[in-house]
Amino acid sequence: MSALRVVCLSDTHLRQGRELPAWCLRRLEGADLIVHAGDLVAPSVLERLERLAPVAAVRGNMDAAALKERLPTRDVAAIGGVKIGVLHIPGPALGRVARLAQAFVDCDAVVYGHTHVPEIQRLGRRLILNPGSPTVPRSTLGATMLELTISSDEAIEPALITP
Repeated sequence: MSALRVVCLSDTHLRQGRELPAWCLRRLEGADLIVHAGDLVAPSVLERLERLAPVAAVRGNMDAAALKERLPTRDVAAIGGVKIGVLHIPGPALGRVARLAQAFVDCDAVVYGHTHVPEIQRLGRRLILNPGSPTVPRSTLGATMLELTISSDEAIEPALITP
């Protein structure tokens, strides 16, 4: 198996007719999997992502009713022997990494959203990740997303992506 590329984003907050930034779309094209950790807002955003690559997405607190009906609150995506847990609201900051690791005990990584602040943490073998937001950043880093490279031995290498 050659390396797999998983692109993670969250909190895009795009209403009908608005588009993801070009730098973001370039990274999404040709991905082996797109993980969206909620707050797509409009169904058209999910439809756009699904035209680019397979998508694992969860609903966020700001998503339209149609998305809330279609998407789960939490999900587990499997790719190349790796399991990635996905949810939107991670709960309080205090104890978050341990709590998310415990909530997805069988997963190799957990991707969450809601805070709009990127994070890459490791707890034992498990990665706890927040891609931030490519459209509504709340971090001094500005707009962000994550790209995970999964090697043939199922190792996951996360990289923070900025414009």
